[in-house]
Amino acid sequence: MPEPAATDVPAHFQTFIAFDFGLKRTGVAVGNRMLRTATPQATIRAEGAARLDAAQARVKEWQPDALVVGVPFHPDGASHDNTARARKFARQLRARIAKPVYEVDERYSTTEALSSGARDADAGAACIILEQFLRSLP
Repeated sequence: MPEPAATDVPAHFQTFIAFDFGLKRTGVAVGNRMLRTATPQATIRAEGAARLDAAQARVKEWQPDALVVGVPFHPDGASHDNTARARKFARQLRARIAKPVYEVDERYSTTEALSSGARDADAGAACIILEQFLRSLP
């Protein structure tokens, strides 16, 4: 089943949690549709099943309406190894958590987070990903 597009987000979905997938660290942010802002959360420092367990625990803690996963691409839009890994993470979240998972192009999110002075680049990138997603909603 293809992932839902941001334009398919039901109007009653108000709260979201975003993940900036990384092999060693996965940034996390929470936000809401009304304010269209995101707040950084503690970065998940785990791999494999432990990363999924930690992500599932965050979803249980925050009870969002849906999840957002940043998917990286090369500057020209081409896929690379981490593109496939992030999409696999999104599929795993869909399988584990009974909530929609939206994918967002996250090119330059870490660079933007660092240039804006984020203390935790991964959580900052997750905020940028989520705010980009929230701005795309009608």
